[in-house]
Amino acid sequence: MLIENQNIEIKECHGFFSHLKGLMFQRNFPYALKLRCNGIHTFFMYENIDVVLTNRDYKILKIYHALAPNRIIWPKKNVYYTYEFPAGFIKNLKPGDTLC
Repeated sequence: MLIENQNIEIKECHGFFSHLKGLMFQRNFPYALKLRCNGIHTFFMYENIDVVLTNRDYKILKIYHALAPNRIIWPKKNVYYTYEFPAGFIKNLKPGDTLC
């Protein structure tokens, strides 16, 4: 996927265990995760991450920059997909933009 003129591989989590593990215990990951959920936690993570929450049509509803480990994003209304990126990857996106 090309985001902000940067190419990044998006790995989609389909099963319960891949969704549960997410980016826990990962360092220097060169990819992003796509989760079908409306809230996440960053327990057991070693690095900050950028988080993008979208609706079913991939319209960005909320962005968290450099979310630290041991934080919770409580479930949000109308959120369908959650994307987790390496910290600092998302710079110019804003709510209302669309991921394609």
